[in-house]
Amino acid sequence: MITYEYPLNERIRTLLRLEDLFDKAAHFLASDGALEHHIALLTVFEILEVASRADLKVDLVQELERQRQILLSFRNNPQISEDALSGALYEIEQASASLLAMAGKTGQYLRENEWLMNIRSRAAIPGGACEFDLPSYHHWLNRDPELRRHDLHAWLQPLLPIRDGQAIVLRLLRASGQPEELTALRGAFQQTMGGRTVQMIRIRLQSGAQCVPETSANKYALNIRFMNAETVTRPGQVDMDVAFQLTFCNL
Repeated sequence: MITYEYPLNERIRTLLRLEDLFDKAAHFLASDGALEHHIALLTVFEILEVASRADLKVDLVQELERQRQILLSFRNNPQISEDALSGALYEIEQASASLLAMAGKTGQYLRENEWLMNIRSRAAIPGGACEFDLPSYHHWLNRDPELRRHDLHAWLQPLLPIRDGQAIVLRLLRASGQPEELTALRGAFQQTMGGRTVQMIRIRLQSGAQCVPETSANKYALNIRFMNAETVTRPGQVDMDVAFQLTFCNL
């Protein structure tokens, strides 16, 4: 199955972007190649850009505290595993403490590194990070992979509380809804929201489906059009019924 997620507010959109960037950074960090580590560093710069939104850290702390209070209300419930509940509470409390311990503006230590900021500004220019533009960076890329990885971990490490906080929030959000089996007649589906509050919509399709969902939604209605995946040769909406799973997620 392929899952498509559609955020309905800017806060969830930001968390999904951060999740994607942290996953990408981890992937390229695990490699030894200079080009992979170059991409990992550029991804750190992207994380810095997204995570620097002024209210992100506050939003995460507030949401984690709200979820902690909800979980506390399940104490002494015979249908809830005390061990699982205690583990979830501990994870939330640790993530909140790490976020609160982040001093100053997010990523300020990176902005104060003149060498890194020079690379960042040159990398924004197409082909601007060539060896003749940044000889010291070229030297760094030719260092031992473990030394480069050590540097990359050091630059990324202070941002990890953001990663851990958003991971908990998104995990709880994804688990908040129940999937429903539906069919889009001739590739189109529409449903009124009926006053329900939704933060994210999840659509799941069989991996072999030759179509992708094009989603638009507001507080009144949800519209999904399944478009032909082969957009180069056969653009437009598919002319067949499409079976899919739909989940409304809300914290």
